[in-house]
Amino acid sequence: MMDIKFCTACGSQTEQKIPPDDDHVRFVCTHCGLVHYSNPKVVVGCIPELNGQVLLCKRNIEPQKGKWTLPAGYLENGESVQDGALRETREETMADVQIIEPYRLFNIVFVDQIYFMFRANLTSDKFGPTNESIDVRLFDEKDIPWDDIAFKVIKQTLEHYFKDRKKAKFPFKIFDLR
Repeated sequence: MMDIKFCTACGSQTEQKIPPDDDHVRFVCTHCGLVHYSNPKVVVGCIPELNGQVLLCKRNIEPQKGKWTLPAGYLENGESVQDGALRETREETMADVQIIEPYRLFNIVFVDQIYFMFRANLTSDKFGPTNESIDVRLFDEKDIPWDDIAFKVIKQTLEHYFKDRKKAKFPFKIFDLR
């Protein structure tokens, strides 16, 4: 649980307690009574494909700077999961994609995150590095730098994706990543 020392509404100190009609310990303002909820972060992204190849980006930011990943990042307030995935893809690869369908949802409880990945088609062959990515490339499955993938969730997404592609079936599934 994130430590919230001061109320975001009035600036008074908070205390940890179970609010009335709740069943979880929360940070509650000692002055105005505002309950501060700490909920999982949602990460959204795409598996961009063009002519059978998948677009990966090499991270230029921590964590895992210098490792390969699919374009993904935190969902912003006021954004749909689709809009967030499109924005993150553009921010990390300068590519425009068309979302095909939802593909995977990973519950990553130990870091309080939910990863929501979409299948997507690149709308052109225009892409490249950005402030967030030092390299952006299309890969055939056999050429993916499997030992240099940034996150376990991304490696699992790619592994499932290529297995499903061989079957020509892309079922939406939910996984718990441990």
